[in-house]
Amino acid sequence: MSLETFLYNLHFDIEKVSPSDWEVDWEDAPLAYKLYRGLPDVPLSLEVPLSLDEWDPPAKPDLRRIGHFLWYVFGLHQVCQSVSLFDSNEQDDPLIQSFRRSVPSGGALYPNEIYMYLKLEDLPEGIYHYDVLHHRLVLLREGNYDSYIDRALGNRCDVSSCFGAVFVSTMFWKNFFKYHNFAYRLQGLDAGVVIGQLLEVAKRFGFAAGVYFQFLDRALNHLLGLSEQEESVYAVIPLSVEPTNWFNNRSNIDGIVSASELCQEVKSIQTHYSTGSLRVKEFPMVTKINEASMLESTGSFQQIIPAVRNCEGKEVALPYVKRLSFDLASVCRKRFSPDMDFALGKVSGQQLAALLQEAAASFPYRNDIDTAPDNRQSLVTLYGCLNHVEGIPDGAYYYDSDAHTLRELNPGDHRLLIQSGMPMGNVNLFQVPLCLHVAGDKDFYKTALGFRGYRILQMEAGMLVQRLLIAATALGMGGHPLLGYDAKMCDEIYKLESQGKTSLIQIPIGFYRSRPWLRGSLIS
Repeated sequence: MSLETFLYNLHFDIEKVSPSDWEVDWEDAPLAYKLYRGLPDVPLSLEVPLSLDEWDPPAKPDLRRIGHFLWYVFGLHQVCQSVSLFDSNEQDDPLIQSFRRSVPSGGALYPNEIYMYLKLEDLPEGIYHYDVLHHRLVLLREGNYDSYIDRALGNRCDVSSCFGAVFVSTMFWKNFFKYHNFAYRLQGLDAGVVIGQLLEVAKRFGFAAGVYFQFLDRALNHLLGLSEQEESVYAVIPLSVEPTNWFNNRSNIDGIVSASELCQEVKSIQTHYSTGSLRVKEFPMVTKINEASMLESTGSFQQIIPAVRNCEGKEVALPYVKRLSFDLASVCRKRFSPDMDFALGKVSGQQLAALLQEAAASFPYRNDIDTAPDNRQSLVTLYGCLNHVEGIPDGAYYYDSDAHTLRELNPGDHRLLIQSGMPMGNVNLFQVPLCLHVAGDKDFYKTALGFRGYRILQMEAGMLVQRLLIAATALGMGGHPLLGYDAKMCDEIYKLESQGKTSLIQIPIGFYRSRPWLRGSLIS
């Protein structure tokens, strides 16, 4: 199967990307976190702040503050026990125990890992892995690597003025074991959700951040000691509290750098770690497309100009609302993904306006692919099928975030049609007033960004999804991101074909009833 066909099937013909007889070996399931062995570790404080309702002024952090930051980005918040309402072959015991985080993940498998390059006064400079299970940092490589990371990013960021940088990686097996090749689509979205949460938490901690989607993959994987057949870096996010030079494209000005040249500058490191599985199967299509997405030279870095949004349709005005004011820590604790827990309730026009405005207003961020970061057009746009919304007729709409208005594309109730395209049926859309879809370029920007464009687009979609979930939780609602839906059908509802777009993910949002479960906090 060609990579072009693989990506097409991954989106429009899901049943063709994985064998029909694929059996999940639950007894040998991997852990949701990577555990290193025999390396120096630094415990992080569990006495995290219980409130993040104010934005802190910029100040260089210490180890304690970095621990708080990481915990709110990706830490384990709660342990929960509940009884499955569905027949499941996953386990004989109907009692389900899970560890909850601030971000959702497909199947709660969390394929992503977080690494940090840190330069703090109370910590040796170097490369660390965030051990989620034990809430600690594990030292992988000691030393100053400002110049190395600078050049791996194409000399587009002054890393010396940053106190650190975050590397978000993906471990392929962690969700391939369940979803087979479909895991590749999930991995980009999951990475985007983590990045979206990181950027929101960074604002509260007074950290300036930017996202680099383009870098010398092999050089950074080498620096972190990652095996590219198992794991690869997806994004780099430098963090600073001082004025920092961020360049969108100057790699050709300072000379082209190759990954092979950089790798020769530092010795390779050998580490021992556990994934929890004894029998790791091969995933050749995932590794093949990951390799095809890699950038070997800074001369390959590209920028794009996203298409200007121009959606025809009857304009439906949304009420003026102020930006939401909420405690992010409280939102992190309350975030919930309802499935059969949705309970139909009427959404006011004010609530809908607040949800959409907050998601759009919090979304802009500094990145390395947009030629006009100060007047940025997002790679993704927001559509929705609305029902039982006060003052707004039922129908399919496009949200124009610049004008803060809706464009009516297809009037009427589309819930039955969308429900028929959901094979699992784990969400009753007739109990959901808002069924939103994040849409993006149908060709995944392959012409400009190659195969890397697919995962960049998925990450940007995940970032918007997390903003929607945060806003929904702040408004007392819940959202459940779904990939089990008929993308072709949704594209027809919104008439996306003529716009060269396709729906990337479906997010039902609404009110929900309390679930019978036991929850316990994991902080002191």
